[in-house]
Amino acid sequence: MSASGGTKAIVAALAANLAIAVAKFVAFLFSNSSSMLAESVHSLADSGNQALLLLGGKKAQREATPQHPFGYGRERYIYAFLVSIVLFSVGGMFALYEGYEKIKHPHEIEAWYWPVGVLVFAIIAESFSFRTAIKESNVLRGQKSWTEFVRHAKAPELPVVLLEDLGALVGLILALGGVGLALITGDGVWDGIGTLCIGVLLILIAIVLAAETKSLLLGEAAGVEDVRKIEAAIVDGDTVPAIIHMRTLHLGPEELLVAAKIAVRHDETATEVANAIDAAEARIREAVPIARVIYLEPDIYSEAEAAKGADPDAAPGGPAPTAEH
Repeated sequence: MSASGGTKAIVAALAANLAIAVAKFVAFLFSNSSSMLAESVHSLADSGNQALLLLGGKKAQREATPQHPFGYGRERYIYAFLVSIVLFSVGGMFALYEGYEKIKHPHEIEAWYWPVGVLVFAIIAESFSFRTAIKESNVLRGQKSWTEFVRHAKAPELPVVLLEDLGALVGLILALGGVGLALITGDGVWDGIGTLCIGVLLILIAIVLAAETKSLLLGEAAGVEDVRKIEAAIVDGDTVPAIIHMRTLHLGPEELLVAAKIAVRHDETATEVANAIDAAEARIREAVPIARVIYLEPDIYSEAEAAKGADPDAAPGGPAPTAEH
């Protein structure tokens, strides 16, 4: 992921959410609309989330230490996971509580032009933020669908901002619908129903974010395309005729660990083997620049060794793969 692109999207979302949060809260004070209160808390939570993403990006830049020899790249995953928790607890649960209270104790919306005007302004502002996130994401998305991009992106910032902005826009439409129906019918229950819908929406988005960032925290392998590039870079057909087995792991969005047992010829000298390993490492780094940590173990190829890296779900006696994705 382009760090500058992710930062640009985060800053755009932060600026929009801060302005919108203030406007929504003012509208709540004048109108007493529960939808506006839920939306103001939602925008405030989103602002805190973007601050967490910026903080995570800053902390991830720290140099490796003896206690953390592989660096701090996963800080970005940790803070993205915190975002899902904040969105669930502060945004979603508060909206559910406020909606329940409004349905239980409905009251008429006052000064209707305040919530309607602020919601229209917020939709426009969020649209600009969402447009920025889409523009920055398209640089990295390529031919992937949006679902594939969110599910398989190794950098968490853009998927988080995309889902937050999408949730904000849908939430604003729900709030506008709830306020509108409350004004048309004169029944404040609709305002509470709109608030409940906002809460459900935020919780669903939080669950998706938590599931995706949990996977990143546990440690994901390189993408299929990068794995193929690494395999092609290791095997040169001469000094390294085959890969016995290989593992890859993202230490952070832009740092990849590669560990492989490679086949060498039985009659090669130690110097030739060392040169072959050095050459293979250079080819890997050229093919996949984010492969920062590389461990290559030379060995004589055998079916038994290759089977150690085979897929445990593969059929017995089947060919051993050269890499596990």
